[in-house]
Amino acid sequence: MTTSEDHEFADPPPDAEALKLIAALRPEQVQAIDAAVMRAAGRNWRKVAFVVGTAMGTLPELAPGISDVFYTQRVISLVSQGRLESQGDLSRMRYSEVRIPRQAGEA
Repeated sequence: MTTSEDHEFADPPPDAEALKLIAALRPEQVQAIDAAVMRAAGRNWRKVAFVVGTAMGTLPELAPGISDVFYTQRVISLVSQGRLESQGDLSRMRYSEVRIPRQAGEA
């Protein structure tokens, strides 16, 4: 049996206009986006789409016009840094989840 997940493509890359906006971001803006993503993540698994949407909602004036695709790229970066754990396919935010890594001995 196939599901809609089997037929859904990866999230699209940023378009030319989005790339211009991303290139213009200052390091402190990227740091603020990362901090918003970390605040939106929790110790329990959360869909990347939820984390991205929550983070975007907290920064409308700081990074206007920055798309969810860039926020998802920041999630992927935070996973590669070990600041978040992931499961699922991070190229499709609706089919992946992240959480803040648990500490040793934490349930």
